[in-house]
Amino acid sequence: MILRLAVGRYPATATLRDGRARSALFDLDLAEVQPITRAFAPMLRDAAFDVSEMALGTALQALAYDKPIVLLPVVLASRHQYAALLCRADSDVAPGTLAGRRIGVRAYTQTTGLWLRGILMEEYGLSAQDIRWTSFEGAHVAEYNDPPWVERAPPGSDMLAMLHDGALDAVIVGNDVPGDPWLRTVFPDPVASGAKFLDRHGFVPVNHIAVVARPVAEAHPDWLPEIMRLLGGGSTRAAIQPAIDLALRYMADQALLPRPCDPATVWTGLPASIE
Repeated sequence: MILRLAVGRYPATATLRDGRARSALFDLDLAEVQPITRAFAPMLRDAAFDVSEMALGTALQALAYDKPIVLLPVVLASRHQYAALLCRADSDVAPGTLAGRRIGVRAYTQTTGLWLRGILMEEYGLSAQDIRWTSFEGAHVAEYNDPPWVERAPPGSDMLAMLHDGALDAVIVGNDVPGDPWLRTVFPDPVASGAKFLDRHGFVPVNHIAVVARPVAEAHPDWLPEIMRLLGGGSTRAAIQPAIDLALRYMADQALLPRPCDPATVWTGLPASIE
């Protein structure tokens, strides 16, 4: 059997991507998807892959909508989020002054955004509704609609151009943070802020994990440890659970879930032998 797999380029996946890591249980059809975020919607809407990298927020939202995926305890990307909130270098924007400001984000459901909104609530008492959000695309989960405090930018709009021209007060970017001189981080010292988050919560925020299609997990549960090995070995449920617990709490506060989600159920479909 051939497994269709979509995963980004990381040190842990290097041997998988260059063909050195192989399996005696199945063959692999490795999709080239750049950026890897373009794999998330096809995985959820069209079952385009058997195994896929997925943003944590997208995966948790998909589970809440009963999408046929199973989470694997494999973290593919994690980072502190503070450096991803940018404003104009000549502006007076600061973390505590964001109430009523206009913040652009690729999608309201973007995982970096959910972490940053949670941080703003936790550290500055700002709820998601206190800020004027502008999104540029919808969710990977087709059934989800943005809440009423989010407006969609006109088609063809460019987020950084809107910030430059004053139509936005700040923006949330992804992993590739632009270094243009007219930009600065809203948080004065992102590194120090990240260290405080780690000290407070005990983990670095998780951005991307691995998921497997539920039919594959149900038909071949003995393949799951092998899939994890090919993806770099993975972690453990216990190690990832604190990040999942906090992400779910943030998501509930931000109206990202259609119903309350019990953190104990996120591993449904994963054999008990995989701790």
